[in-house]
Amino acid sequence: MLPGGSAMYISAIRIENFRNFGSGPKAFVLPLKPGFTALVGENDAGKTAIIDALRHVLGTRDQEYLRVETSDFHHPTGGQQADQISIRLTFSGLNVQDRAAFAEYLTYAQGGDGSDTSLIITWVAKRNTSNSARRVRPSELRAGANGEGPLLDSEARSLLTATYLRPLRDAERAMGAGRGSRLSQILQHTKEIRETGIAFDPDVDPPIDPKDLSILGIGDYANYLFGDSNGIREARDKLNCEFLNPLSFANDLLNARIAVSGSQDDTLRLRQLLEKLDLTLVDGDAAHARGLGSNNLLFMACELLLLAAELDGFPLLLVEEPEAHLHPQRQLRLMSFLQARADKVRADGQQIQIIVTTHSPNLASELRLENLALIEGGKAFPMGNEHTKLNRSDYRFLERFLDVTKANLFFARAVMIVEGDAETILLPVIAKLIGRDFRRYGVSLVNVGGVGLGRYARIFMRAKPDVTGAINISVACITDMDVMPNDAPWIVGKLKQGDAIPPITSRGRQWRVKADFPGNRLEERRLERRIKASEQRVETFVADQWTLEFDLAYYGLRSAVWLAAHFALADDKLVDGKTTKMDVALACIPEFSGLANQNLRSEVFATHVYSKFEKDGASKAIAAQYLAEHLENLFEKGKIDAPGLLKRLPPYIVEAIEHVTEPFLEQENGEAYRIGELD
Repeated sequence: MLPGGSAMYISAIRIENFRNFGSGPKAFVLPLKPGFTALVGENDAGKTAIIDALRHVLGTRDQEYLRVETSDFHHPTGGQQADQISIRLTFSGLNVQDRAAFAEYLTYAQGGDGSDTSLIITWVAKRNTSNSARRVRPSELRAGANGEGPLLDSEARSLLTATYLRPLRDAERAMGAGRGSRLSQILQHTKEIRETGIAFDPDVDPPIDPKDLSILGIGDYANYLFGDSNGIREARDKLNCEFLNPLSFANDLLNARIAVSGSQDDTLRLRQLLEKLDLTLVDGDAAHARGLGSNNLLFMACELLLLAAELDGFPLLLVEEPEAHLHPQRQLRLMSFLQARADKVRADGQQIQIIVTTHSPNLASELRLENLALIEGGKAFPMGNEHTKLNRSDYRFLERFLDVTKANLFFARAVMIVEGDAETILLPVIAKLIGRDFRRYGVSLVNVGGVGLGRYARIFMRAKPDVTGAINISVACITDMDVMPNDAPWIVGKLKQGDAIPPITSRGRQWRVKADFPGNRLEERRLERRIKASEQRVETFVADQWTLEFDLAYYGLRSAVWLAAHFALADDKLVDGKTTKMDVALACIPEFSGLANQNLRSEVFATHVYSKFEKDGASKAIAAQYLAEHLENLFEKGKIDAPGLLKRLPPYIVEAIEHVTEPFLEQENGEAYRIGELD
């Protein structure tokens, strides 16, 4: 392969009837780009099945045999088990030397000049339905667009062999000395071992400096020294003279030679010598005992050494759960390193293609988003720009802000995206109290901090859902309406009593009241906010009135929100023990009772409650913590139950929780408790 040329890579994987993957429209199809790809998703999504499919087709360098079991044949629920597994790989980016190496197996594009070629190979395994001891027939690997071309010979198959690192791998054993050790297999194929040094010549006098010898030369020199040593010579002479000569005939003399055993084949001799080596981490000049994590890094570095140095064959590295045994900082360094190695061009113009599986949000947060492929429901959803509704700006934004706390969305059964700490603290508690515990439903809650809600939502929107299907993960985005009641500006301190609402100008007020949206414009605003991130399985839920805290007070939790706000204002004193929650509650009850006695309209009363945040500066996050504790205490004391709380919640919150869990049945909706019972 020529330096600077194109790099062959697997551009598509198609799997039919293998484990949880079906056939026809339910077949698994994964388009790939050159370089690095991380497969993410929840357990049992099929990530390991993809890696095993590649192992079946390509084989692995450790020459481990992967047996096809009858359980590998897809068995749909309520249907018949499949009789045939088909795994098809498409290799693209072939250069001149690739095309020469696989000349008889290539597929040529119709109407082209012959340069637009690909290597398409199909591996087929058939279940033996006859009464035979062999349950699975021998597999076949054929070339051709339809898998009807010639069988690949052993030489062609050897050029495609993958390097595979299993999950929970025993790196210390792999790097240890012993027959058939992985270290000896790796070192045997490195250029430095094969081409460095000269052979040993026993006739050269004086002997050459041993440091200048090749590995085989050192072995030959060691054999020479063994044979010429005084101890071995004396033992040999004694054996011959005192024991073998008396047992010999005059014309059939028995004579022994003591030498190091070994094959005469150079390749085998080299392997035997390398099998005596082990690889360990050192501290200075001394070997240093390291844990599983560090030894795993050593193992991966050694495998990459071989992949980077080879000048023939297709360099593919398959790694399951690279995070195994590594602490978070090491995980981040490893991911950065693997991505950099995948980007690096070898001397032959080839690049290493790396495919990993991971369950680690820490790793997912470090990867470039376009290098991820979400595996869900037996389908693959690559995150490249041609597959999603993300635009270039979205990718740049998410590159900066998709951290480990947000990357858990790739491993969830459902996702709730919120814009603040208050929602992050409060909504899981509310959901649990009304019987929709997020942990039970596998819901990941992602706090985007008031910016980029639509950007995160678009991760789950496909560019062509009618072709590739939609991601079957329910996503609920919760956002404020950010329009206050007409009476609110004076109550929350935006305006002084008697002041008129100033006009809306480019440099004027940033806040809005309902009067700014005459006719249907308020609903149009709500619709605009909703449709920014509502498509496929993504739905945006806009506050029914104003903000979370206001709506909670408006719909039936005004006394609870009132108490939580005052606890938040007194938080420092409460933490320092300078006051108690009872003292704070007794001090704020008269003002609340005074408001209740005025028979205020609901939105005016709720605005007075919300003014504790807007005007008096109560922390919404701290208040949310106190409100969550207060609601849990009410449940423990039997003052409210799930149906009662459900009736008091803002409708948009209930709908959002339903979207990521399941709908509430009619019998779950009991009669609402009276407001006074929460006071």
